[in-house]
Amino acid sequence: MAAPLMEKDVELGFVEETDKKLLTSRYFPSKIGGHPAWLSLDSLPTTDSLACRICKKPTSFLLQVYSPGAEQVEAFHRTIFVFVCTDPACNKSNTNDNFHVFRSQLPKVNKFYSAEPPDETLPGKDEINAASFNKICIVCGCLGPKTCSKCQSVSYCGKDHQTIDWKLGHKKSCTSKVKQEQEERLYPSLFPEMELVTETENYKPCDKTADKSEEEKMKEYKEYLCSQNSAEGLKDLSETELQKMASEESENDKQLRKFKKRLSHEPDQVLRYSKGGEPLWIACTPKPDNIPDCDCGSKRQFEFQVLPHMLSYLDVDKVGESLDWGVLCIYTCSKNCSIENTYHREYIYKQDVI
Repeated sequence: MAAPLMEKDVELGFVEETDKKLLTSRYFPSKIGGHPAWLSLDSLPTTDSLACRICKKPTSFLLQVYSPGAEQVEAFHRTIFVFVCTDPACNKSNTNDNFHVFRSQLPKVNKFYSAEPPDETLPGKDEINAASFNKICIVCGCLGPKTCSKCQSVSYCGKDHQTIDWKLGHKKSCTSKVKQEQEERLYPSLFPEMELVTETENYKPCDKTADKSEEEKMKEYKEYLCSQNSAEGLKDLSETELQKMASEESENDKQLRKFKKRLSHEPDQVLRYSKGGEPLWIACTPKPDNIPDCDCGSKRQFEFQVLPHMLSYLDVDKVGESLDWGVLCIYTCSKNCSIENTYHREYIYKQDVI
């Protein structure tokens, strides 16, 4: 008999407040929100490549995960970037058309950063960023090929963000005679900026379901229903009624219950990292039938997933429709193919609960 497959270790991601200067490019951060802390600094994704595939408007930077490839010289530094369109109308169930994922990697010796680790006791001392090599949009922090025609000192990725900046203050400060320093404003298109920190999941699967009596299973299921519905009436359900409800419970309901039970051990987790492992699905279906191969021809493998709890940190709750997801699963090239200083598109699978 073949030995059972061992579950890979999972690194759990949590959100923490920190000095914003430590969330810049030189410190190779993992973070959510704010401007991207680009890794490669002189060949950023184009405006077109970052546009939502549905509404064609700019997507917003969601998060980045620093995951160096120690086994490859050219991936000594390696970061995965995720972008999302915040328009609720583009947030369609089980589709990824409002997301973009890019991989960037560099060798230890490169033209941007010293080979020596940065001094975190003096944040900002030797900072270098993409603005040293490109015009950067003041609103989103992405490539900014457009410039204000009056002052010639502020750059934008396009008309949408120029309009936003004009309304939020640039109209008053703009001048064709004196170049104004770019003001730091709170733009509605940005998510709150926070650090992502990780720790190894301390979880040992112990499935004793097969050893439980029907009475124990019913009791456990009843407790689950009460926890989900917060209804006193459920506590008084008869065994017959419970059995009827249990028999009607779909496979997706069962998977959602397993998902919540696993996450309940660390309820504040917002991300699960397990390169080469398997996602923790929130539902049985749909699942990807075939993950597209990388452009280099290699297979892609699962790297990490973003959990729904991250939404609570993004200030996206609105009356009616809002940005939402079940899980976001990111797949990257299994060979970590050579991409030099460019940003290479990877794949994201969005699974929702129907």
